[in-house]
Amino acid sequence: MTAWLRGEGYPVNEKRIRRLLRLMGLEAIYQRPKLSDPAPGHRIYPYLLRGLSIERPNQVWSTDITYVRLLHGFIYLVAIIDWFSRYVVSWEISVTLETEFCLSALDRALRCGRPEIFNSDQGSQFTSTAFTDRLLEGGVRISMDGRGRALDNIFIERLWRSVKYEEIYLHDYQHVPEAMLGLQRYFDFYNHQRLHQALDYRTPAAVFRQ
Repeated sequence: MTAWLRGEGYPVNEKRIRRLLRLMGLEAIYQRPKLSDPAPGHRIYPYLLRGLSIERPNQVWSTDITYVRLLHGFIYLVAIIDWFSRYVVSWEISVTLETEFCLSALDRALRCGRPEIFNSDQGSQFTSTAFTDRLLEGGVRISMDGRGRALDNIFIERLWRSVKYEEIYLHDYQHVPEAMLGLQRYFDFYNHQRLHQALDYRTPAAVFRQ
């Protein structure tokens, strides 16, 4: 698209074209990274949140992985969110889908508190014994989404929408350090400055620490 527009006499750059295409929801058809594939032999836990009333911080945490496109390839972003407050308890990025970056995010989150229930999808990172054992040792009940049911983890899906449209697509990161700095800036803003209508126009941090 950039080459075609330049050929038509429009002085545009590739970065701007990529950003505008994303904002318009236009993209090439390509194979996306598979982020939620289960691993053979890993235990799958039942979904515990259907019909559950979420009434307080640290009642339910959930996690998920998304990908961020860079100039060459992808990085992977994991976040852990408190359902009641929408507070991002921790996050981490990685250039691979190995389990270690999810464990790092979990360990950092558990230093901030401990949920009653921890929900995830059935991805191999979250069904691994290394991950589930950390939760079970802390007396945390484990919940997992049904296969293909993204709405089972609705609050983190909304988080991904916010971070992508308010940060990632606008800045179009080229390299890992740039992404790291941008995401740090955004999550600080999201937790401590961004007001949520569903929280009576308070910030996630204010509700999480109430």
